[in-house]
Amino acid sequence: MTEKALRLGTRRSKLAMAQSGQVAEAVRQVTGRPVELVEITTYGDTSREHLAQIGGTGVFVTALRDALLKGEVDFAVHSLKDLPTAQPAGLVLAAVPKREDPRDVIVARDALKFTDLPRGARIGTGAPRRMAQLNAYARAHGLDIETVPIRGNVDTRIRYVRDGELDAVILAAAGLNRIGRIDEVTDFLSVDTVLPAPGQGALAIECRAGNTAEDTALIAALGALDDPFTRAAVTAERSLLAALEAGCSAPVGALADLLADGQTVKEMRLRGVVGTADGTRTVQLSTTGPVPQTETQALVFGRELATEMLAQGAAGLMGERAH
Repeated sequence: MTEKALRLGTRRSKLAMAQSGQVAEAVRQVTGRPVELVEITTYGDTSREHLAQIGGTGVFVTALRDALLKGEVDFAVHSLKDLPTAQPAGLVLAAVPKREDPRDVIVARDALKFTDLPRGARIGTGAPRRMAQLNAYARAHGLDIETVPIRGNVDTRIRYVRDGELDAVILAAAGLNRIGRIDEVTDFLSVDTVLPAPGQGALAIECRAGNTAEDTALIAALGALDDPFTRAAVTAERSLLAALEAGCSAPVGALADLLADGQTVKEMRLRGVVGTADGTRTVQLSTTGPVPQTETQALVFGRELATEMLAQGAAGLMGERAH
């Protein structure tokens, strides 16, 4: 008799289906059980409002979590950057697999690089974080750009460029990698230019918090997909975001990377930035220390940098603060 299939809850978008399909295959390999995808429509998928207007935080996540708590699915896959920083009761992050490329990328007309865009170039993005940093970079380097708020999936966003409505759009490298469209990128933005969203490029595999023997066994099995370095990094980034009391759509960038000496990982560096959408004011700081060995150490790492940023006026740059 074949074992009952595990039900994986996923958003319906092409990107969500692609990354959930990849996780499903990995889960099949570690559990030996079939995995079926259960498509769930979230508020973020159906709303046409800009993310900043609908609050950003949790709009792609709530319906998946509800399905988990009701027992309609056994586990769910999220883009980690979409997850609210507070972990709800009854659910656990069973695994954070190895992170994809966290960088932002440009898809521009005529295969242009960011710094080669013409004066007055219109660049589309739905993220206040990207707007703030792009505009700050442009001001510092004498570039003349206009950031234009857009919504939509990857196809929709790239079509704005192909149809000539925009000169370029910004997307996440990880997403394009996962749907096999990385060859359309015309420029990879250095993290020194634009820090990614906290958790960008990482996935979160979430399930119920072990109320039954079956739940406990699933948590243990999914744990095989966890990458401890990725988990430490994204925990620090999300701790910074939480301590700034900012939601996923706030103009906050953060990246924790590991500093290695040859094959030996020595330290972790955490960089954070917050800025006004027009790029006129930013607070950007970094800290370096031993790689966190526990979740508590990673949380403290992020919280301490956030405290320094707040001391330099970060709170005043975020507009409405999401509580």
